[in-house]
Amino acid sequence: MRRINDRKQQHLFDPWYFLSPKRRAMLDQQWPGFFRDHILDLLPVDKFALAFPSDQGRPTKELYTVLGALALQQFHNLTDKQVVEQLSFNIQWHYALNISEESDQAKYICEKTLWSMRQYASQLEIDVDVFDAVADALADMFKVDTSRQRIDSVHIKSNMARLGRIGIFVRAINRFLANLKRHHRGLWDRIDKQLTQRYQGKSAKGCFADVKPSESKKTLSEVASDLYLLVTRFDGNQKISSMTTYKLLCRILSEQCEVHSDGTIELKAPKQIPSDSLQNPSDPDATYSGHKGQGYQVQVMETFSEHEDSDKDPTELNLITHVDVEKACASDSQALLPAIEATIEKDLAPDELQADSLYGSDENCQQAKDYEVDVVSPTMGTEKQDSLTLSDFEFRSDGHVSNCPAGHQPLLRKKKKTRFSQGFDKTICSRCPRLPDCPVKSGKGHYYLRYNEKTMRLVRRRQQENTTAFKNRYRWRAGVEATMSQYDRLTGVKQLRVRGFTAVRFAAVLKAAGVNLARAVAVRRARKRANSSSDGQHLSLYTCIKLFKERLEQVFRLLTGICPFLSDERKPAIKAA
Repeated sequence: MRRINDRKQQHLFDPWYFLSPKRRAMLDQQWPGFFRDHILDLLPVDKFALAFPSDQGRPTKELYTVLGALALQQFHNLTDKQVVEQLSFNIQWHYALNISEESDQAKYICEKTLWSMRQYASQLEIDVDVFDAVADALADMFKVDTSRQRIDSVHIKSNMARLGRIGIFVRAINRFLANLKRHHRGLWDRIDKQLTQRYQGKSAKGCFADVKPSESKKTLSEVASDLYLLVTRFDGNQKISSMTTYKLLCRILSEQCEVHSDGTIELKAPKQIPSDSLQNPSDPDATYSGHKGQGYQVQVMETFSEHEDSDKDPTELNLITHVDVEKACASDSQALLPAIEATIEKDLAPDELQADSLYGSDENCQQAKDYEVDVVSPTMGTEKQDSLTLSDFEFRSDGHVSNCPAGHQPLLRKKKKTRFSQGFDKTICSRCPRLPDCPVKSGKGHYYLRYNEKTMRLVRRRQQENTTAFKNRYRWRAGVEATMSQYDRLTGVKQLRVRGFTAVRFAAVLKAAGVNLARAVAVRRARKRANSSSDGQHLSLYTCIKLFKERLEQVFRLLTGICPFLSDERKPAIKAA
């Protein structure tokens, strides 16, 4: 049965009266007060309550407290045991979650309940709702300018060991045999005892741990044969084929081996194994990136503002507007448009989006224009330095060539659909010393330079990248690297304590919301200091005026004492002066 406190109900007496003024001010100025006043009401308790019956069973823990504890766990990168301790004894957590009772029902939650609640929340994608609600609220509260944003990805790892090919085979076979013995003991007894002892005996773990490099190929062939034997033995058995561990054996066989028609198997070369292959049976969703290794990656988009000073303005909030967890094998080029679409749905879309070259393909730039977003990104690849390229030619606004690198104009200009053809004087080109390095090709009557609209756009982008204006504009993209560093330092996102895509997404998204929370608290304090400083300046000016007035009155009294002959009619004039 659901248990939800009414957040609109006010206390008759202040439950925090026992706090001294300075301690109360510290709580209000730091993250507990901000979370209590601005974040706690945004938690999607109504959606979370759908996982529990409304009128049956034992009452749950208070759902605002549960969701708040799950969010704070990711913000502070805590274990389940640490969360139990913080919720039980830490007054900052009590203040942030608005817990004024002293009962176990209010301030205690066991680790099993915390684990179960996190499972429900991750399956309902509560993390995404929390992040969106927090981002929308902070954007409105701090009047964030979302017109300029930048995007990048960060590689993260789940709580799994890094295994080689032998380790993947052995771990999968071991897990399958363990589950088979637990659920189908009769079938397990029929398997060859030497095979079961090799993977489940007391010395099974050490059997494959100290394999010499010279014997690794032979050992790999042996474990592959054992895996193929198990797959074929239970093929067609519906009870066994529905087991998750058996499906992993089949997946490994298809990814790592080639099965011939005569029943023999052959191991694939490492280069033939796909990047989305199984990396560890403990985390079937983890994949491989040739650049960063095993794990997952997170796409992060944030706002930024341009300042001439080297230091960022502390009174402006750089808000993370989009975060998305992907498999490590996913390409950044496929993440740009979904990120733009997601921010459009939240009314946080940018006008200008800065990204590195992987995001800035010509297709992405053209499709982003349909969303009225200008993608600022370098082009992929590099041009040859020792030869002429299309970028060395001068072009007109209609896409045709104006002059070649030697200053000659084409005699023929044609365009058919999306393809351009420029014909140069054959006599002039044949005498040019740069002809061997020039991209023009000899044809009937002319030397021709042929290209299409896509090539034309890339050429113009490369020409623009060499200008000082582009470099001054694009230099702000590097600031996203500081965000990735803060993302990891504050929340520990690069090394998570969970496994599986759903759990990894839940942790990474809530940690991004935690970064927004930390930034908002810092900006609020900076604005408060700026306002206090401004008020202090006005106060000092008022004090100066008051002091000057007092000095004038003293001078007047002195003059009237020295000069008693001054008439009463002259005194008001002197006083006014």
